[in-house]
Amino acid sequence: FTLNRYQRFFGRTLFSGMVSAPLVMPEVIIGLSLLLMLVSVQKVFGFPERGMMTIWLGHTLLGMAYAAVVVQSRLQEMSKSLEEAAMDLGCKPHQVFFLVTLPNITQALASAWLLTFTLSLDDVVLSAFLSGPGSSTMPIVIFSRARLGLDPRVNAVAALTILAVSMAVIASSLWMARAERLRQKQVQAAAKGD
Repeated sequence: FTLNRYQRFFGRTLFSGMVSAPLVMPEVIIGLSLLLMLVSVQKVFGFPERGMMTIWLGHTLLGMAYAAVVVQSRLQEMSKSLEEAAMDLGCKPHQVFFLVTLPNITQALASAWLLTFTLSLDDVVLSAFLSGPGSSTMPIVIFSRARLGLDPRVNAVAALTILAVSMAVIASSLWMARAERLRQKQVQAAAKGD
């Protein structure tokens, strides 16, 4: 949002580069860098210990880059005249965001969530670097069991995962199509009312 709406601010280039850096860096480098940083922070502050929290931090960092690209492209397509009209009608900036901007980028937010969820579900490298004793993610467990030979449990988990993701994609597609049809009806009704 900041990169799209505020064209000029101090550190914009640095901020933009930091947001998009995980897109072009190899995951091994990201995982190793995060591991070294989190170990240093843990030595100084005693927190966070390697485990689910560090995995969560790493996946959030990686996912934010992809989500920022999706949401930023939607914000660039969105006309600023809608926000300006809401401000002309007396809305405060936070009202404009929640009443105008957020409903217009809902589909992009849902798409960004699905994309980052899928990437996180697939990520073995980052999870392997950031996991600690007693904490492992599903991809790490599947990868370690697959190396030992064919295991029917791995096949069952893979089939259930594919089914769950497919159902989620179908449901979200139907939901987004319904929301778009509803929005189009509202626009047509508003145009007829003029």
